[in-house]
Amino acid sequence: MQPKKNPKSDLRNYSSLFLAFGLCFILFVSWRAIEAKTYEAQYDYESLNVDDDDDEEIPITEQIKTPPPPPPPPAPEIIEVVEDEEEIEETIIESTETDQEEIVEEVEVMEEEIDMDIPFAIIEDVPLFPGCERVAKSKRRDCFQEKMNQHIRKNFRYPEIAQEMGIQGRVFVQFMIGKDGSISGVRTRGPDKNLEKEAKRIIDRLPRMSPGRQRGIPVRVPFSIPITFKLQ
Repeated sequence: MQPKKNPKSDLRNYSSLFLAFGLCFILFVSWRAIEAKTYEAQYDYESLNVDDDDDEEIPITEQIKTPPPPPPPPAPEIIEVVEDEEEIEETIIESTETDQEEIVEEVEVMEEEIDMDIPFAIIEDVPLFPGCERVAKSKRRDCFQEKMNQHIRKNFRYPEIAQEMGIQGRVFVQFMIGKDGSISGVRTRGPDKNLEKEAKRIIDRLPRMSPGRQRGIPVRVPFSIPITFKLQ
């Protein structure tokens, strides 16, 4: 006959409780393992920075050189006094002033040519028209004008073409009396070429004159005169 077990003492009835306690213990251990922190050992020491020491500026000391003492002054030269026995010749300056008794040689002054034209109205000595040589100097200008008008009247000839066309008017003539008294550079300005041509022909027939003079020097003298052509 087998002994009967007490149902309360049967451990299988508490198996679920043991399982629950076991799970709780395992969860607790796992939780502590997760929450646990590890710390590395720390040492209290100051790190030595080698670079900082290298950057430290080391003052450079310069050796002060004392300048050498100045050289002693040179000894003064000994000047020997030599007696000058040579005689100094005196230079005699002669006066350049002439005595009243000395004769001063006369220097001939060459006449300079005046390279410019002197108008008839202001020239000192007007050109001399042939026939005015014996007239007083103050009246030679009027004599020249009178002789010029006589020459124009004597040689005047009215162009036939101008007469047929009824052309008339005044022609202004300008010419140059050279240093040798010759006539050159005749220029005309008028209403018609035929009248201008006739006026030039009259002036070209002027005789050679004595040249005009300024300060006694022959010069060129420009002269102008109007010639009137009028039909009657």
